[in-house]
Amino acid sequence: MPKMKTKSSAKKRFKVTATGKIKFTQAGKRHGMIKRTTKFIRNAKGTAVMDESDAGIVRKYMPYDRKKRRPRAVSQKTEG
Repeated sequence: MPKMKTKSSAKKRFKVTATGKIKFTQAGKRHGMIKRTTKFIRNAKGTAVMDESDAGIVRKYMPYDRKKRRPRAVSQKTEG
């Protein structure tokens, strides 16, 4: 069976946190800020965490995200 592909649009727009949540950048701040309210501009600053109902769809687009990977076994160093 061939490998599943990650959607290029999803990997550019979304990041998966260590706990498996999906982060995204707020939309609507490229141009036209003069007609926007100060509250809108302030609330659209930075990133936000996606709702779980929408995050499930995005997770299907990214089959190899961090959360699904199995953690590697950490070897214990012995003194001596």
